[in-house]
Amino acid sequence: MSPALEVGRVCVKTRGREAGRKCVIVDVIDDNFVLVTGPKQVTGVKRRRCNIKHLEPTTHKLDIKPGASDEDVVKAIEEAQLMDFFKQPIKVAPKPV
Repeated sequence: MSPALEVGRVCVKTRGREAGRKCVIVDVIDDNFVLVTGPKQVTGVKRRRCNIKHLEPTTHKLDIKPGASDEDVVKAIEEAQLMDFFKQPIKVAPKPV
């Protein structure tokens, strides 16, 4: 697993219906999967398991504990003054087949 994919790292989802939306890694499940959250009320990304191949890490990192609740994540986003950054979706180019 990449050292950039750690608890608190802000990522952009690159696949699925939530592609282009930002999320935060809340917990590391194993070498291939992490638990992410938007939180849903901020970015529309539900708390769920996600393949690390479907995430693109950003340079931002939040100071949260493993398994943090959505409320804790929202507080960390507000403390880091990243709320506007989170609410702007990113255009993701489709992958060639």
